[in-house]
Amino acid sequence: MSAKDSKPYWPPQVVPPKGAPNILLIMTDDAGYGVAGTFGGVIPTPALDRVAQTGLRYTQFHSTALCSPTRAALITGRNHHSTGFGVISEQATGYPGYDSVLGVDNATIGNILKQNGYSTSWFGKNHNTPSFQYSSAGPFDQWPSGMGFDYFYGFMGGDSNQWQPYLFQDHTQIFPWVGKPGYNLITDEADNAINYIKQLNAAAPDKPFFVYYVPGATHAPHHPTPEWIEKFKGKFDMGWNAMRDQIFANQKRLGVVPQNTQLTPWPDICRNGTRSTLTARSCLPARPKCSQLTSPIPTMRSDAWFRQ
Repeated sequence: MSAKDSKPYWPPQVVPPKGAPNILLIMTDDAGYGVAGTFGGVIPTPALDRVAQTGLRYTQFHSTALCSPTRAALITGRNHHSTGFGVISEQATGYPGYDSVLGVDNATIGNILKQNGYSTSWFGKNHNTPSFQYSSAGPFDQWPSGMGFDYFYGFMGGDSNQWQPYLFQDHTQIFPWVGKPGYNLITDEADNAINYIKQLNAAAPDKPFFVYYVPGATHAPHHPTPEWIEKFKGKFDMGWNAMRDQIFANQKRLGVVPQNTQLTPWPDICRNGTRSTLTARSCLPARPKCSQLTSPIPTMRSDAWFRQ
């Protein structure tokens, strides 16, 4: 057969269904169910309010009470032990269900959407890579790129300095704060995500995107910029007892908790809000990472999956 008798051919490409939606999945770290104003909290979240008013608020809240396990469950839809994350990656033991290796048999939402024609990206915290693989040397099969994400811009591990973060762009460690006094990772991540979405829309406006946006802002270390500190100065002076009651009343008003829900009573030693060192230590709620609570009250983690 000669060249003139041949017909050009390119392998077909997978394209998403017509009208496939863009997806933005935002997960906040160590922030309880009752923090955002959208769910009754005292922190104004007007953008989330607008989304909720035209969509759904999910109220069946479930968490593994730990960071890496909850995230593994969220991005795979599977029990965290099935994904190797029975505990956070830094405490992996090497035993089945606890080795911090997601494995090829656990597809992530990034894998699935990418194979169905989506552009996929991950911004912010990555706590689902084995801690012994945190370097530019790889291997990278357990990094976001190996989990189905075309682009990654974020930090590795449970937490990072927000002024000088342990930051990577794809597989390369970067240092964007150098020569930039006042640099803050939270602002940088938001700007990077916005710019990336603009580039996608300019290059392939018909191709839907999936953005996994997971900032570390509300996880220690807490490094807000001065303007945000000033903005909330004095907002919490009512104390934790009064704020707890206020949030609870807001949640009932919004209908995100049943009207007959009752708050767990404080122990007698805490009832009067005594502020001695001993009493304060006794009365503070357990840190969210250690909490085993399963009802939607302010001490719950919000980096969890939601079921209707």
